[in-house]
Amino acid sequence: MSKDNVLIKFGNRIRLLRKQNDWSQEDLSFKSGFHRTYIGMIERGERNPSLKNISVFANTFNISLSELLKLEINEMG
Repeated sequence: MSKDNVLIKFGNRIRLLRKQNDWSQEDLSFKSGFHRTYIGMIERGERNPSLKNISVFANTFNISLSELLKLEINEMG
């Protein structure tokens, strides 16, 4: 799996969780402390978030890091 593909899958995961919570990008921005444009870039796979930022997303969604990182693991091997 290419690096870019991982970023796209992570972005899709963030978008899915955001929509499951019925949050706009602005809502997620307010709750996480990240700028709305950064969230959009994450969702489009344009940014490679740090582990610290990934942890903030997990905390914001009130899930574990391992739950957040469920990105179709079978394709990664």
